[in-house]
Amino acid sequence: MHLTEAVADALEQSEIDYMTDRMKAIQDIEGNPEGIHLARFGHARLYYSDTMPWPQFNTVKGMRGEDIHHIDEIISFFRTRNRTCQFEIVPKQAHPLLFKKLSESGCYQSGFHATLYGAAEREALFDLDPGSEEEIRVLPYAEEDMMTYAAIHCRGTGLGDDGISAVARNNEVLLKRPGWSYFIGFQEEKAAATGVMYRQNGIASLTFAATLPSYRNIGMHAALLRRRIHEAALSGCRLVVSQASYLSQSHRNMERAGMKLGYVRATWTMPV
Repeated sequence: MHLTEAVADALEQSEIDYMTDRMKAIQDIEGNPEGIHLARFGHARLYYSDTMPWPQFNTVKGMRGEDIHHIDEIISFFRTRNRTCQFEIVPKQAHPLLFKKLSESGCYQSGFHATLYGAAEREALFDLDPGSEEEIRVLPYAEEDMMTYAAIHCRGTGLGDDGISAVARNNEVLLKRPGWSYFIGFQEEKAAATGVMYRQNGIASLTFAATLPSYRNIGMHAALLRRRIHEAALSGCRLVVSQASYLSQSHRNMERAGMKLGYVRATWTMPV
C-alpha cells in the first residue's frame, strides 16, 4: 500500500479515533473517577485526566495551521489545572505559523514519534521465524484475565503495582466495548506479554503492547504484532496502524512484520 495524502490522513485519524473512544469509555465509568475531560477546538482534540498525569492522557491531537487562534485557550485550560500537556503535530499539517505560535506561547519541541502502517494480512500469523517463537502462544483475553493484563501493563511499562487495580478497571470497560480486542502472550504457558487493538472504519490500530522484562528479546512483541495483524484481516480491516519511538525495537519489529514508516510526528510540550 503506497503512502498518499489520503493514507496519511487516515493514519492520523485512526489515532484520534482510538484515543477518543478510549477516553470516552473511561469517562463513562460511574462518577468519572479519573476526571476525564474531552474538548474540541477547531480540528484539534484535547484530552485530559485529573488522576493520570502522563503525556498520553494530557495531549492535543489533530491541530492544523488554521487552529492557531485556539492555542492560548488550550494552554490556559491546562495551566489552570497546573498540568503540562503536549501538542502532537503530524508533517502533513505542519505550518510555520503553527510552530511560531507554539514557540511564542512558551512551548518547546520535546521529541518525535513514528507512525507505521501496513496492509492487513491473514498470512501474517503464519510467517513464523525459527527459534523460541515456536514456544509462544497468543490468545484473546477473557474478562477474568484483566488483572493479569493490568499486572503485565504496569510491570512492563515500569509503573508500580499500586496501579494494577486502576489499570484493570480502565481496560475492563474497553474489553466490553465494540472494536476493542485484547491479546495475551504466553511463553511456556506463562503469561509474559500483552497487546491491544482497536478497529474502526476498516482500520486497525495497534494501540498498546508490553512485555515483562524477563521475557524480552525472545519474540513476544513480534508474535503479538502478527496475531493482531491476522485478526485485523479476518475482521475485514484493510489497513493496520501503530506508533513507536523512532528506530526502537518496536519500530524494527513492525517493519519486520511488513509495516512501513508513514511519518514521524513532532511533539511540542507546554511546561507547567
